Amino acid sequence: MGHIRVRIAAVAVLLAPLAACSSGSGTPATHAEAGGGSAAAEDRPATVTVTPKGKGVRAGEPVKVTAAGGTLTSVTLTDAEGRSLGGRPAADGTTWSSARKASPGTSYTVTVETTTKNGTKNTVTSAFTTAEADKVNKVDWRPGANKVVGIAQPVSLVFDHPVTDKAAVERQLKITTSDATEGSWGWMEDYSGRDRIDWRPKEYWKPGTKVTLRAELNGTDSGDGGWFVRDYATTFTIGASQVVKVDLDRKQLTLERDGKAVRTIPVSGGTPGGDKRSWRGTAVLMAKEGTINMNSETVGLGDAYDKMVDHSMRLTWSGMYAHAAPWNDKWFGRANMSSGCIGMSDANAAWFYDQVRPGDPFEIKGKDTKGTVAPGNGFGDWNVSWADWQAKSVLR
Repeated sequence: MGHIRVRIAAVAVLLAPLAACSSGSGTPATHAEAGGGSAAAEDRPATVTVTPKGKGVRAGEPVKVTAAGGTLTSVTLTDAEGRSLGGRPAADGTTWSSARKASPGTSYTVTVETTTKNGTKNTVTSAFTTAEADKVNKVDWRPGANKVVGIAQPVSLVFDHPVTDKAAVERQLKITTSDATEGSWGWMEDYSGRDRIDWRPKEYWKPGTKVTLRAELNGTDSGDGGWFVRDYATTFTIGASQVVKVDLDRKQLTLERDGKAVRTIPVSGGTPGGDKRSWRGTAVLMAKEGTINMNSETVGLGDAYDKMVDHSMRLTWSGMYAHAAPWNDKWFGRANMSSGCIGMSDANAAWFYDQVRPGDPFEIKGKDTKGTVAPGNGFGDWNVSWADWQAKSVLR
């Protein structure tokens, strides 16, 4: 999946000065004169301290600016490419802290303007460079930007390296919705074995909801997995309310739209009594993959099959699909005789393929199945109760 580069416009954080009178003399802010109470002392500019400073400093900390003997009227913090780390001043105007953390391997310039009580102004520039990251962590996220997805689609982030400081990472993840949808983050192990965090609503999304993810991870230390050196963002929209009801006991599939049945299709599910059984529970359509090669050896079923399959719709990472299965034609609606997938006729598969979209839930039930779809096996998040899902967040 392609990555999205996030840029923040360089904007100075301005503070209203307590007084404005004459321009500063340009005397360095760190220069202190002896004596007190004299006119010279009253004209001295404020003393400014910026941390961190120097070269090879540790990343992952906010930048702090303080002024002694005056107030901060403007603080601008930019990197070598002119991007800004915005910030917030304290109420008394003597301290300022960046809103974002310094990223590894980056040079920063801090420009500070101050004003004293009697109007003496001064500008100070400071610079520092952060040390390079020993290891960089990256993210693969779903869904992609500007997609229209089904009502069960979670926001999902899978990390290249382990995330041992999960709290630090989760704090940087922000979901906003057009209708204040209630939801929660939940950590899990992805089917690939990597760390993963998903955000899902308490209930299926409302159609038309607009969703934005902002993963402001640049400068965040994930722990043993290393640093993040960029941000990630995606925006998507929830499409029509569609639910696919799969009854393996009756060997049929029903597409419901807005709560009403559109069509019922005879199917054949996984063969009972062994490893070829289908999964039950709620699986979410992950992708419409079209015509693909399916090889039983890739899912631990020996040499049972190796064929090109049309209208393939992925439901799990472990290899369960809904697809056209003309070789099982005599079993549709009569018996479950597949190797775990939900098969149907060419004509029904072609129609069904055109109707569904990634993010649509498949609610699967049947007496003889091999278990419930796990959260990390595709998007099995909906098989966890809401209370248990909330408990998967480390910030709850």
